[in-house]
Amino acid sequence: MHDIRELDSRGIPGGFIASEVFRGAAQSQGDALGFHPDSLFVAHPIQDRTDAEMQALAEQAFERVQKLVCEGG
Repeated sequence: MHDIRELDSRGIPGGFIASEVFRGAAQSQGDALGFHPDSLFVAHPIQDRTDAEMQALAEQAFERVQKLVCEGG
């Protein structure tokens, strides 16, 4: 989040993608920093998924990722 804030201060928009379990932590850190970047949360867990499951997850999130990148949230 610090890196995204730094980029934003330079006029470079940014955001992040994380799994749902990190939503609360992102909110807390954003509150502490006074900065809430664009974000996208996907289903958790990630590390134990098969390649096929990861592909399905990516396909489910594609339009939201595209919106995050192209429109800023």
